[in-house]
Amino acid sequence: MTDAVDFIVAEAALLDAGRFDDWLALFADDGRYWVPLQGAEQADALSHNSLAYEDRLLLQLRVDRLKNPRAHSQHPRSHCQHVLQRPALEREDGDELALATPFIYIEARGDEQQMLAGTCRHRLVRHGGGWLIREKRIDLLNAGRALPAIQLFI
Repeated sequence: MTDAVDFIVAEAALLDAGRFDDWLALFADDGRYWVPLQGAEQADALSHNSLAYEDRLLLQLRVDRLKNPRAHSQHPRSHCQHVLQRPALEREDGDELALATPFIYIEARGDEQQMLAGTCRHRLVRHGGGWLIREKRIDLLNAGRALPAIQLFI
């Protein structure tokens, strides 16, 4: 499991470094990025609204937008920092692991800074000698409240 914990830490480091193409490459072909509107209480993404529910194609579009020099939302550019607790194993099923990682996320743009907290739930699938993300679910602590626009990826 140590390699899966290292994978989660490295994934957050890629986001903090703005290496979004490298981050996207960590997702399986059927990978999803999900931020439920109701937080941990939301059982699925299809029968309820979500703050984000994106497959690889939509994630690629977001990454391309962030890299575009004409992206108005990135003048000035956004930066982020993840502070993670140690990921805990929730379930192991064959070549798939489910881990939960409490976090604090800070996103800064210009003079403004916002902070969010919650638990990130990864479903990882073994691929070759490593891991790929089948689902990254972000259960925000304050998911049901009005939130500021998040430019990057939690």
